Amino acid sequence: MKLKGKVAVVTGGGRDIGRAICIKLASEGAHVVINFFNSVQDSEETLNLIQAAGGEAMVVQGDVTKQDDIDHLVAETKKAYGEKVDILVNNAGGLFARKTIEEIDEQFYNLVMDVNLKGTVFTTKAFKPLMSEGGSIVNVASQAGRDGGGPGSAMYASSKGAIMTLTRNWAKEFGPQGIRINAVCPGMIATKFHDDFTKDEVRKNVANATPLRREGEAEEVADLIAYLAGPDSSFMTGNNVDINGGLAFS
Repeated sequence: MKLKGKVAVVTGGGRDIGRAICIKLASEGAHVVINFFNSVQDSEETLNLIQAAGGEAMVVQGDVTKQDDIDHLVAETKKAYGEKVDILVNNAGGLFARKTIEEIDEQFYNLVMDVNLKGTVFTTKAFKPLMSEGGSIVNVASQAGRDGGGPGSAMYASSKGAIMTLTRNWAKEFGPQGIRINAVCPGMIATKFHDDFTKDEVRKNVANATPLRREGEAEEVADLIAYLAGPDSSFMTGNNVDINGGLAFS
């Protein structure tokens, strides 16, 4: 229970990696605010799983690309748990589609960059005033931010690369206030993300090329995030930590 009594906010917390993060943080004693956009049923299931295990959590719907929704998330968090937030996990994001340069239009560009990058920027801006010394922010980047990603994922990879750069910069800005910020860079993780956007043949090829010869699990990413959020990583900030089974090294 290394996070006992801490307040943690997780964006995109309804399913897949987000769900695993919420469950893990709650299992370590944190009071978890589960933000979601449209996965109502998934988020309720995540809440139920946490409560069934004796954990404390709540759900708040909101679109992290809209300032009013972010402000609502902050207000609901303060209403439930007071004026202090200890942990923020910027997990909301998506690929949405694989598109070549010929297929990318302004609407698609704005969608990907707004959800992945703008959401991270303005959610962090909104919650940072509630954080003090010992606070921890964890961004969810991607291996794609390091290697450019697969075919048709230029906008996704670029947004995740930007998150990695933000993480390095903000470590310098937030550090004097005692607030740490790190990011995780998952490789091929067995989630709906790849069910929707990656062919089975490609997934098998990637797994076979990975030294550990498999895809990762959402729970493994959540374990890493809990470590970065907690006291055991108290001298780590500005890091973009790979978790990809050895497929790529920083």
